[in-house]
Amino acid sequence: MKDYEKFKQLVLQGATLYMPQLSLDCVIFGFHEGQLKVLLLKMRNLQEWALPGGFIYRQEALEVAASRILKERTGLDNIFLQQFHIFSDPTRSDTSKAIHHFSFADLSIDSSHWLAQRFISVGFYALVDFTRVTPQADELTDTCQWYDLENIPPLMMDHRHILDKALETLRIQLNYQPIGMSLMPEQFTMPELQKLYETILGVTLDRRNFQRKILGYHILKRREVRRTGVAHKSPYLYSFDEKQYQQALQDGLHKW
Repeated sequence: MKDYEKFKQLVLQGATLYMPQLSLDCVIFGFHEGQLKVLLLKMRNLQEWALPGGFIYRQEALEVAASRILKERTGLDNIFLQQFHIFSDPTRSDTSKAIHHFSFADLSIDSSHWLAQRFISVGFYALVDFTRVTPQADELTDTCQWYDLENIPPLMMDHRHILDKALETLRIQLNYQPIGMSLMPEQFTMPELQKLYETILGVTLDRRNFQRKILGYHILKRREVRRTGVAHKSPYLYSFDEKQYQQALQDGLHKW
């Protein structure tokens, strides 16, 4: 009942609460067991899945709205978040599906309703520690769960295009900014970090060159302990030097 009341408020009062014809779509990346993962939603009344997203309150900044939406879906604060593109194709909004999706119980909308209008969407991507996320559904969704990047189900509207654009942007970012601190656990091995880069880039990297370059950025600290219980020689554990990492985010890295 609580969810339905929130849903009803969205349908009936949204036109006065939110910026008209403007929305957010968030691509939330996580990394677990050697796989890059994306958080997706199963929308009520629709067969397709969707990226987490939402609307912007009239007195709310875009970045604040994106952080709010991400916390609602992951339970996390202070997430690495970056705006990456604006999606404005006039055909991206499907009026008929919007009418079906938002017509529920004793509510119904038509083509003149605010939810059935053309929406321009601002894309953000987020990098999160998979182990710290508690996926949350809401009044508009049946479930919220992780999917491997290689096993994405059919997505609604232009959400596959948004996901692909976010991944393209993330790959470009590897040329000039570090990305691992938001995706890796506190301590990790060099092969585990290399696997993250290989998974994002979709290529195999030379082990020696990778180690030489990543250590040359001076953003890692080697711990005096090794990973135990592995098949080969026990590798050293590393962690990110947070001060150096934040400096690299501001100043950039040498080209990968």
